[in-house]
Amino acid sequence: MTAPASARSRRLGFWLVTAAAVCWSSGGLIARLVATDPWTTVFWRSVFCAGFLSCTVAIGQRGRVGRLVRDTGWPGLLMAACFATASTCFIMALARTSVANTLIIQSLAPFIAGLGGWLCLGERVRRRTWVAMGAALAGAVVMLWGSPGAGSRVGDGLALVTATAFAAATVVVRWHRTVAMPAAAALAAGLGAILAIGPAAPSTASPRDLALLALFGIGQLGTGLLLFTRGARLIPVAEASLIAVLESVLGPVWVWLVVGERPGVFSLAGGAVILSALVAHTAADLARPPVRERAD
Repeated sequence: MTAPASARSRRLGFWLVTAAAVCWSSGGLIARLVATDPWTTVFWRSVFCAGFLSCTVAIGQRGRVGRLVRDTGWPGLLMAACFATASTCFIMALARTSVANTLIIQSLAPFIAGLGGWLCLGERVRRRTWVAMGAALAGAVVMLWGSPGAGSRVGDGLALVTATAFAAATVVVRWHRTVAMPAAAALAAGLGAILAIGPAAPSTASPRDLALLALFGIGQLGTGLLLFTRGARLIPVAEASLIAVLESVLGPVWVWLVVGERPGVFSLAGGAVILSALVAHTAADLARPPVRERAD
């Protein structure tokens, strides 16, 4: 690839991942606007996302959706289970704690994935990564300490489960890089709908709620995932991780502007520590010359 073509690809990757982060950042706001209970929200969001991703895969693979899902094998099923857990716990966390706490605690996922890669795959963790993990953990403790009640702490804990499940899916991807992400995500959405159908009350959703839930499943989750998977292939992993931090920054802003939900002092302080650790660590990765890596 020529230098101009490489530069164009990188710019395209930057804008695709940025668009994905903007899509994802709308999740907290949509969750605040719908009137359905959390399980019904999980059900309809999963149904709309599964339908959208299945259609996308069918168009891209000329109708071979079932075969592609089967070909993902047990790694795809494991990744789908992780994604379904993360998606469900994300909605449950939003129902119990602030959008700011949910999104910022969720941003711990890259650090948890690094720890999982070290434990499960033997990947080397650099010293600055350990330092950043420690700082991020301290920030999470500050946020949990400042949560106003037991319900909010449960929500913070569910946000941490969300981050851990996303991290586990990342480790599976590193372990089996051939898994087709859109097919696994469609399977994950289907699993989420099956998980929620028992406690959910789908018929209670009003036409307004269904429109918002369609936006939640198709626009926020499905489109965001497709944009990110396409863009992340064109730019370094560190750059994609840094851009994805926009979700944690923009999400609380949308909720504050539209519904007036303001994060507390402890949330702001702990969130600042976590986001600073993530940005500093990722910026250091970006500044590290590739030549040095090849020379080691």
